[in-house]
Amino acid sequence: MNHSGQLLTRVGNRVVSAEVDPIEKKPLFHFLPGSTAYSIATVGCNFRCRFCQNWTISQWPKLRALMDRDEETPSAAGEHPADEWCAETEAPESRWGIGTPVVPSELVAQAERAGCRIIAYTYTEPTIFFELALTTARLVSAAGVGNIFVTNGFISLDPLREIAPYLGAPNIDLKSFRDSYYKKLCGARLEPALAAIREYQKLGVWIELTMMLIPGLNDETGELRDMAHFIKTELGEDVPWHISRFFPAYKMEHWQETPIRSLLRAREVGQEEGLRYVYLGNVPEKEGAENTICPGCGTVVIRRWGLTMVENRLRAGRCPDCFQFVSGRWAIGG
Repeated sequence: MNHSGQLLTRVGNRVVSAEVDPIEKKPLFHFLPGSTAYSIATVGCNFRCRFCQNWTISQWPKLRALMDRDEETPSAAGEHPADEWCAETEAPESRWGIGTPVVPSELVAQAERAGCRIIAYTYTEPTIFFELALTTARLVSAAGVGNIFVTNGFISLDPLREIAPYLGAPNIDLKSFRDSYYKKLCGARLEPALAAIREYQKLGVWIELTMMLIPGLNDETGELRDMAHFIKTELGEDVPWHISRFFPAYKMEHWQETPIRSLLRAREVGQEEGLRYVYLGNVPEKEGAENTICPGCGTVVIRRWGLTMVENRLRAGRCPDCFQFVSGRWAIGG
């Protein structure tokens, strides 16, 4: 927000959610499989997705009038130099907002106490709490721990370049390959997301993409083929594509959940376009939908059940049967 000519953040350093999640929940399948991530979020988002699964916190600014707090909570202040930005950039209004004040050094300590090797900036849109994420990510990297972004990719390229060196992997939610979808259902545009994806790739950051398949809105074969073609030709055949099942939520509670056959067809399209790793999400009943298959010999090298990694047969990123390298980041910094 603009406060007396100074740009300030409404969310400041107020964390509304802090949980320990499997890395597979993000979803990231080719980045430290089987690891846990200390996952944090503030309220707010730069999209207005009508189908948002986390709308109670992502759309908080719209709900705030209904749930306003009466008493002021003092902002946390740490002794670590990296914590100083919190008081300097927090808007006065945010003191009446939702969430627990916390400083970056404490987030790192919380992750360590939880036994997590990774901090994930997730649930809402991390660019909304960019200052907190960037400062924390720097501390995390210095401690030899990993950072991941779960993002819609709607970010200017300068801040993207600023945080990219500290990210182990972002999962970017490429919601559709049609600008009309972005405008109508998300209140946003497609091209900035594509630009961010291209920039991450250019910078050498490992990326994985997610698409929530919604019946009648982004499940047409031509659109799926266009997206898969973009991934293959501009990013490469080794970039994982996660296709998730939609369940009714928020302003689309009346909508049909995604049929399994539609998900299977979408996976076929991705494979037909030459993508090596196409996964289905939110379908634990479909055995094998989350498994990683060796592109060399076709054997299962990582077996998953839902959000749980059951078996990892990779050895230094290679298939134990044919020694084919499976692309990914199998160690921090690797």
